Amino acid sequence: MQSREMQLVRRPSGLPREDDFRLVERKLGPCPPGLVRVRNRFISVDPYMRGRMTSPANPFALNEAVPGRTIGEVVESGDRRLRPGDLVRSMSGWREAFDAPAAALEYLDPRSLPPQAYLGVAGVSGLSAYAGLVRVAQLKQGETLFVSAASGAVGMVACQVARILGARVVGSAGGPEKCAFLREIGVDAVIDYKAEPDLDAALARAAPAGIDVYFDNVGGAHLEAAIAALRPFGRVAICGMISIYNEAALPPGPANLVTIVGKSARIEGFLAATHMDLMPEFIRNMEAWIGSGAVRYRDTIHDGIEALPRAFISLFTGANFGKPLVRIP
Repeated sequence: MQSREMQLVRRPSGLPREDDFRLVERKLGPCPPGLVRVRNRFISVDPYMRGRMTSPANPFALNEAVPGRTIGEVVESGDRRLRPGDLVRSMSGWREAFDAPAAALEYLDPRSLPPQAYLGVAGVSGLSAYAGLVRVAQLKQGETLFVSAASGAVGMVACQVARILGARVVGSAGGPEKCAFLREIGVDAVIDYKAEPDLDAALARAAPAGIDVYFDNVGGAHLEAAIAALRPFGRVAICGMISIYNEAALPPGPANLVTIVGKSARIEGFLAATHMDLMPEFIRNMEAWIGSGAVRYRDTIHDGIEALPRAFISLFTGANFGKPLVRIP
């Protein structure tokens, strides 16, 4: 069996380029006894991967397939826990097919949602939104929430979960199409940051009484505007800061950071990996919310393993809408 994989061959400097990656063909022999052979159907690309490509502490290896989450179908099994045709989620990375022990694979019941949903709205992206609001920020009914990158894979879930929790939601996105989608899913006030010369003023108009919680996916000017708008005892849940991931050096922090003292505000960064205990509760809720129409979502699907570099780069150029995924035919 032939399998292709996308390898990282050069550590990106600034915005990643397609030639930072290389497509390599490998031949898989017979599936070893006791292992499971899986053919991937969907591969996830995520912002955190950018940091791992150049991280001095724990970098992705060069000349190897980029690690990452996938949904695949079992084609051969030497383990009675899995059968051909079963769907599994794994960290197999940017490759078409692979062999692994069953313990490294998570069985998925495909009856509730489309398989790719478990990489996005009902996957770690969605869990990031859920954990950030419910556990980190402890969002309460009647509060006002501001979400940056609100049409992205995490942001669109954060907006809708917040509405279910009874909050007023302000969302920021770039461009008319993304802003229209936010209005369709019930966001109360929408900011097109690409059309606003003054983000602080735009947020003040959208939330004249201030905000209680900021869910940060962007950092930079969005974080500074959110700190300015925070009410006393406000909370900031920092999920990501994608605006600075391609910077050669870290930019200065928010100039108004000192104001959190007088506001008795709290800023907390978090990783979904430390909140995986919430996954069963989150999945139950998300399946019910999607089934009832309370949560809607969008994916951007790229076809073929060759599209992986382009799909990854789209995370940083604003070309994607919702969760970007690569579909393997």
